[in-house]
Amino acid sequence: MTDFAPSAMTALIDGHVRYDLAESTSPPVSLGDLADPAELAAVPLGYGTTRGDAGLRELIAGGTGVGADQVLVTVGAIEAMFLLAQATCGPGDRVLLVTPCFPPARTVPEGLGAQLDLVKASFDDGYRLPLGEIVAALGPRTRLVSLASPQNPSGVRCTEGELRELLDAVRERAPQAVVLVDETYRESTYAEAPTPPSAATLSPAVVTCSSVSKAHGAPGLRLGWLTVTDPDLYARLREAKFVTTIACSGVDEFLAARVLERRSDILAPRTKFLGEQLTELRHWAADQPVDLVVPDGGPMCCLRLRPEVNVDVFYARLAEREVRVAPGSWFGEDDRVFRLGFGHLPPADFSEALTRVAEALRPRRQR
Repeated sequence: MTDFAPSAMTALIDGHVRYDLAESTSPPVSLGDLADPAELAAVPLGYGTTRGDAGLRELIAGGTGVGADQVLVTVGAIEAMFLLAQATCGPGDRVLLVTPCFPPARTVPEGLGAQLDLVKASFDDGYRLPLGEIVAALGPRTRLVSLASPQNPSGVRCTEGELRELLDAVRERAPQAVVLVDETYRESTYAEAPTPPSAATLSPAVVTCSSVSKAHGAPGLRLGWLTVTDPDLYARLREAKFVTTIACSGVDEFLAARVLERRSDILAPRTKFLGEQLTELRHWAADQPVDLVVPDGGPMCCLRLRPEVNVDVFYARLAEREVRVAPGSWFGEDDRVFRLGFGHLPPADFSEALTRVAEALRPRRQR
């Protein structure tokens, strides 16, 4: 029986907090931004295809450098990750996972019976990819290597040089392994920074996943994708999708296509907004008993409490002030580290939330 470990991260969608700094989303788009009622009324509610709508796949392909026939549309990036784990590893197979990470990246292969080799990126090293440790952990039984760029929770991006070095090592030491690069936050940039290229075409061993949830502000559509340049693996994944969800929602595919058609108009104000919020956060952090790893992309980053701050007292005082951050333990990190999202709250609420975090960090006065 497949048994998935419970995740404390379900609190993000099941429990509301007034000042939620745990979220890692950008400002949401609304239905009215994408289509008018007459257009929606004309969308048929029949079955789609296992591959996904052809026009949508063309839009995804155009942003990643692959062909439309190398794109598989999925129910969010979470289904993409699940299908790939299911297709590549089973009981006794080994999965190399770079942590800290998005919790399902660990719980899904673990629940499928795979043995995990965890390689930890370090706060002190700025969460750079620990290539030496990764190479040492690779072996002939490795079937999946899983990482994210930008990483979740840190927002630190892998360089093309790092990825190429990793792929060389996989080719030599784990030739049967697939390398998953989660690019969910790739298009989430700051100020005038350009969108970095996808890793999708670096090697046939590379599979990428992403969605319209984070950078584009449309998590309610539950629409993601895989890019797969290995034809045999693509066929297996398409079959796996058929026996799980058959096809994605036609309404979601229609609206996701609208999001990607208007990609520039949707991303531009969010890029500006995130740059401003990150600047405020960095100025705030400079006066607090915390250290911060500056992110490369995504609406989130990691901060670490300095030794003089009591961890348990800090989280308790946050709760008293109706503030939530994402504890490091959600991601396989120490709770002295936490993820702070700066894209979810509007500016005034974000400033107020930081004020309340500062209060939680302040030593109690002795009576």
